[in-house]
Amino acid sequence: MNATSPSASSARPFTTVLVANRGEIACRVIGTLRRLGIRSVAVYSDADAGSRHVREADVAVRIGPAPAAASYLDVEAVVAAAVATGAEAIHPGYGFLAENPALVRACERAGVVFVGPPPDAMTTMADKAAAKRLVATHGVPVLPGTLDDGLSDADLVAAAACVGFPLLVKPVAGGGGKGMVVARSAEDLPDALASARRVAASSFGDDGLLLERLVERPRHVEVQVLADTHGTVLHLGERECTLQRRHQKVVEEAPSPAVDDATRARMGEAACAVARSVGYVGAGTVELLVPADDPASFAFIEMNTRLQVEHPVTELVTGVDLVEQQLRVAAGEPLGFAQDDVRITGHAVEARVYAESPARGFLPATGRVLVYDDAGAAAGPAATPVRLDSGIDAGSVVTGDYDPMLAKAVAHGADRAEALARLDSLLGEVVVLGVETNLGFLRDLLADDDVRAGRLDTGLIDRFLAAAVEPVETSSPVEPVETRVSTSSTSVVAAALWALTGDDGDDGDGGARGPWAADGWRLNGPPVPRRVVLVDATGTERTVTVTGTAEDALVTLGDTPDGGEPVRASLRPAVGHDEPRRGLLALGATTVTVVGMNMAHFGLGKRANFMPTAPTEVWVHVDGRSAGFTVLDRATTAARRREARAVEPSSSGAASTPVRVDMPGTVTAVPVDDGEQVAAGRTLVVVEAMKMEHALVAPTDGVARLRVRPGDQVRLDQVAAVVERALPEDTPVPSPADEPDHADQTDQTDQTDHADTTDHADTTGTTAPVAGAHPAPTAARPQADPATRGAS
Repeated sequence: MNATSPSASSARPFTTVLVANRGEIACRVIGTLRRLGIRSVAVYSDADAGSRHVREADVAVRIGPAPAAASYLDVEAVVAAAVATGAEAIHPGYGFLAENPALVRACERAGVVFVGPPPDAMTTMADKAAAKRLVATHGVPVLPGTLDDGLSDADLVAAAACVGFPLLVKPVAGGGGKGMVVARSAEDLPDALASARRVAASSFGDDGLLLERLVERPRHVEVQVLADTHGTVLHLGERECTLQRRHQKVVEEAPSPAVDDATRARMGEAACAVARSVGYVGAGTVELLVPADDPASFAFIEMNTRLQVEHPVTELVTGVDLVEQQLRVAAGEPLGFAQDDVRITGHAVEARVYAESPARGFLPATGRVLVYDDAGAAAGPAATPVRLDSGIDAGSVVTGDYDPMLAKAVAHGADRAEALARLDSLLGEVVVLGVETNLGFLRDLLADDDVRAGRLDTGLIDRFLAAAVEPVETSSPVEPVETRVSTSSTSVVAAALWALTGDDGDDGDGGARGPWAADGWRLNGPPVPRRVVLVDATGTERTVTVTGTAEDALVTLGDTPDGGEPVRASLRPAVGHDEPRRGLLALGATTVTVVGMNMAHFGLGKRANFMPTAPTEVWVHVDGRSAGFTVLDRATTAARRREARAVEPSSSGAASTPVRVDMPGTVTAVPVDDGEQVAAGRTLVVVEAMKMEHALVAPTDGVARLRVRPGDQVRLDQVAAVVERALPEDTPVPSPADEPDHADQTDQTDQTDHADTTDHADTTGTTAPVAGAHPAPTAARPQADPATRGAS
C-alpha cells in the first residue's frame, strides 16, 4: 500500500480501548477510535470531571483526586478501569504512564494489550546512559559524555573535566527536556546538579544524572519510526524541533529545511538501527542533535518510546494516521506498507498553544476559559490544510496540576512558506479568553526573519526574546494616535469600552441601556469624563479617559485628560454574528473586529447569574491577539497604594520587599535560613508546578524572612518571603501623613457594585479565584528562572 492512501485494512483491531491520558492527546486518540468504530473509555481525576475528553469518550471512569500521582499515574487504578469497562487495550498517549514499564507489566497480568513497545525496550531507552552505550555498539554516533548511571555528585564533578564545558546535565530517566540544566563552568555545576536531581527525583522517581557535551547553536532533529511484530522497521522521515525555549519545544515542522535527501536517508537508517537494537515495536522517535553548520554530522541523543506531541506534522506530510498504526501493530497486524511506499508531500508546521504569560517570563497561567473559538479548524489526521488538536472548550478550567499545553495548531502547504502563512492565519483566528496564552508570541516568532528563512538553532528563541525587549532607536516622529493606533493601544481602548458595557447589552452597572445609562451626562453642563484604570499582565497601569457612551465616545490614552488628543471611538455589536461577545471597534479612522468578555457579567446575562469578582476583569481579542486586564475600582486602588507604602522605608530606617509566588504549586526547596543575610539574586524559595521548577530570588540585598516551608502548597501572588534591607542614615523616611490612606475618588469610577470575591478551592489545596489568570500585581516580581517542563 502507498503510505499516503487510506489504510487497506478495514477490520477493527479492537472493540474497546481505554485512553490513559487527558486533554489534547486524549481527545486526539478518541477521534481515531471513533473513526475506526472502536468504543472509547476515558479516565479522569476530580480536576477533570467536566473536561472535554470525558465528554467525547463513550465511557468515562474516575480514577482519583487531582494530583497526578493519585490518579493519572496510578497504574492499578488505570488497569482496574480497563478491566471494569471491558477494554481490550490501553493507549497511554504521551506523558504520565506512556513510558512506564510498570503499566506494561500490569497490562500483561490483567490480560490487557498495551499500545506501545515491550517493557524491556522501554526500560533500556529510559536509561539514557544505557541507551547511548547500546546504540554506540550498533554504529550510531553519540555525543561525548558520561555513559554510567548512578554517579554521585563527586563522580560527576570529576567526569566534567573530561567531558568539557559547557555541558548539559540530564536526568537518566524521563524525557521532554525536563530537568535539563546547562553548566557553563565548574562553578555552575554544583547548583546545576542539585536542581536537576530535585526535578528528576520528583518527576521520575529516579535522581540519576548524566553529563553530555553541550553543542553550541545546534539543531534538534528527530526521526519517526514504526515497527511491527513481524520484523518490519521503517521510518517516516524527520521532524525539525529546533525552536525551543528552556529545552521545551515550541514550534515543530516536517521535513527539516536543513536536511537533504542523502542526510535524510542516513538519519532514517540510524533511527531504524536504534529501534532494532532493542527489539522495538510500535511508534517511536529517535532524537538527534545536529550542528547548525554541519547537518550531516548528527549524533544520537535519546529515543522516546511513545507517540510524540509533534506527530501531526508527520501525519500531514505522509498521510499516515500514527495512532491507527499503533493500534494495528498492538493487535498483531503487520504494517501495510514498506519503506519505499513512504512519500513526503509538501510541508507542515505545528505550534504549541500553552496557558502561559509571555509578559511574565512565560510562567504558567491558570483560570477558566471564558470564550473559545477554534476558527472552524477540525482536529485529527484528516483535517487539512489546517488542523487544531485541542483539549479545551468554553468553560474548561486550567489548573496548576498538569502540563499547561492547551492545543496544537498545525498547517500544511505545498511548501514551507505556504505552511507558515496558513499557520499564522490560524493562530490569528483562534480566540481564548479567560486564560493567558502564548498565541500572540507564536505569531511574532513565526514572523521572525530567521524563522522564515529556516536559519534555526536551539538558541534562536532566547535571542528573539532578548531583541524584543531592547529599545529601538528611531529619529522619525511619532504619528498621532488618530492615524497610528497600535494593537496594544487598541486592546486597551477595547478593554476600557468593554468595562463600561455588559456582555448582555447592559451598561456597566448592570442596568438596561437607555436614558439612565451612565455616560457622564449632567444637567446644564458638559459630560463628565470617566477614567477607566486598567492593569495588564505585567502590572502596568493604563488609563483611558472616556467621554460619552461605549457606542459613541471620545477616548484619551493617558493619566490626565490632556495627556493626549481625544480620539472618536465606538464599540458596537458585529452585525451578522451569532456570538454576542463579538463586536466592531471603531477607533479614529480604523475599524477592527474584537471579541471581549467583561467578568462582571459572566453568565447568561441575568443579574442572578453574575459571578462577582473583585476587582473586575476584562478580556479582549484584537487583531489576532488576546489580552486580559484588571479594572481597578476605588477599593483596589487603595489597597495597591497601601501595599506600595508598606515597602517604603519605615521610621526604623528599614524597608521590606515581598517576594511573591508567580505560579500556584508546591514548595520543593527553601535553600536559605530564616533571618539569613542574602545578596540580590539569591534563591530563597523553589516552587514546582506544571512540570516546571521556578526559583524565587531576592530582589535586593538584605535579611530574608521566610513565610513558607518545603511541602507547602502556595497560590499565585502569595508572599513566600520578605527581604528586609537597612537603609543609609540619610535616607528620608516618609511620614504616614504624607499620603492619605484612601483613593482619590475623583480619579476613579467604580465599574461594578460587587466588592467581595467569590473564591473557588483550587486543586492544589489552596484558595484562589478561578476566573482570573492574573490578578493585578501589586509589587515587582522577581525574574522567573524556571526549569524545563512538558512532554516532547
